[in-house]
Amino acid sequence: MHAHLRIARPVSHLVATERMYCDAFGLAVLARFQDHDGFDGVMLGREGMDYHFEFTHCRTHPVAPTPTPEDLIVFYLPDGETWKAACARATAHGFVRVTALNPYWEASGQTFEDLDGYRIVLQNAA
Repeated sequence: MHAHLRIARPVSHLVATERMYCDAFGLAVLARFQDHDGFDGVMLGREGMDYHFEFTHCRTHPVAPTPTPEDLIVFYLPDGETWKAACARATAHGFVRVTALNPYWEASGQTFEDLDGYRIVLQNAA
C-alpha cells in the first residue's frame, strides 16, 4: 500500500509556526486556506515527498495544542554535517533545544520544541 502522510496539528500562532518550519527545515507552502468552515491553515512540505505538515487555527473555537514529551516527529539525518547544520538551523529559527524524555533520542540526536511545545527530533542515524 502506498499512502501520503499528513501530520495535522492545531497551533496558537499560525504565521510564526509556518515561518519556523519553512526556515528551519527547508519546507515550502504547498497550500493555504482561510476561513474554511472557521479554520485557517497551511500545508508545508516539499513537492514529491510522501508527507507534509498541516497547521491549523480555528477562528471560532481555538483548540489549545496539547503535546506531550513523547509526541515526536523524528527526522533521520545520517550525514553528520547535514545533521549539525539542521540542528543549527532549528535553533536559529526559534526552536528550543530540550532534553528528550526517552534517553534513546539523546544518544544520537537532539530534540527541539516549537512555539506550542510540539517536539521534533533530529536523529544522526539512518
